Amino acid sequence: MENINRVMGAGLWCLIGILSLIWGASFFFVEIAVQTMTPLTLVLCRVGTAAVLLLGFVFFTNRKMPSSPGIWVAFLVLGALNNVIPFSLIAWGQKYIDSSLASILNATTPVFSVILAHFLTRDEPLTKNRLAGVVFGWVGVILLMGIDSLNGIGIKTAGQAAVLGAALLYAFAAIFGRRFKKIDPAIVAAGMLSGSTVIMIPLVFVFEQPLTLEPTIITWMALFCLAAVSTSLAYIIYFYVLSKAGATNILLVTFLIPVSAIFLGMTVLKETPGWNAFAGMALIFTGLVFIDGRLIKKVKKIISF
Repeated sequence: MENINRVMGAGLWCLIGILSLIWGASFFFVEIAVQTMTPLTLVLCRVGTAAVLLLGFVFFTNRKMPSSPGIWVAFLVLGALNNVIPFSLIAWGQKYIDSSLASILNATTPVFSVILAHFLTRDEPLTKNRLAGVVFGWVGVILLMGIDSLNGIGIKTAGQAAVLGAALLYAFAAIFGRRFKKIDPAIVAAGMLSGSTVIMIPLVFVFEQPLTLEPTIITWMALFCLAAVSTSLAYIIYFYVLSKAGATNILLVTFLIPVSAIFLGMTVLKETPGWNAFAGMALIFTGLVFIDGRLIKKVKKIISF
C-alpha cells in the first residue's frame, strides 16, 4: 500500500484544496450562465474554449497530439461520457435546482463508480466497506431529494435526476478512461475536449435553433471562468495530482467540492439550503469515507491498539 503521508506533501494538499474550490465554483458559474444562455450552447462554449486553451498548452509545451483514428474515436466516446452528456445534464438541471444541491448530488460519483467497477472490472470488487459506503450514499440521496419526490416527478425532481445522471456518466467515463493510462494526461484532456466540441456543434444547431440568447457581461465572465478555470486549469491540476499521488488520493477532492459550492451559493447567490441538504451531504460524505477506506483502517488500528 502506498505511503499516503509521503506522497501527499503540503504542496499536493494545497493543490487538492485549490482543485476543490475550482470545481466547486463550476456549479456557481453554471448557475449564473444558465439564466441567459441555453444549456447546449453553454456546454459548447465551455468545451470549445477549454479545448482551444488546452490545445494551446499542448503546442507550447512541445507535446504532440496522436494521429491514430482509433484514438480519436476513443476521445469522442470519452468526450461524450465525461463532457457532452453530463455537462448538458448539469446545465439543464441547474435551471431548476440550486448550485449547492447540484454539487452535493454530483458528489455521488464515487458511489456509482464502486458499483460499476465491481461489474465492469476485475480488480475492484465490492467489499463490505464499499457496500456500506454505497448504502450511506443512497440514503443521503433519498434524503436530499426529499419525500415530495415520491409524490410524482416534478420539474425539480427531474433537475435532481439530471445531475444524478451526470454523476453516473462520470463514473462510466472514469472506467472507460483507463485505456488512456499510457498517454500523456494533458493530451488526453485536449483530445477529449476537442472531441466534445465536435459533438456539441451539430447538437446546438439541431436542438437550439433559432438561438435567442441575451447574455450579459456577467454571463460572459462566468462562462470564461467556467471554461478557462473550472475546465482547462482544473484538468491540468487534476492530472498532475493524479500522476503524483495516485487515483486513491484524488478522491479526496470529492469531499471538498460541495463545501466550496455551498459557500459560494449562500454568500453570492443567496441560496438557502434546507436541513435535508446538510444531512444528505453528511450521509454522502460518510459513504465516501467508507468507500475510500483509509480513515476506517486508521480507526481500526487505534481501537485494536
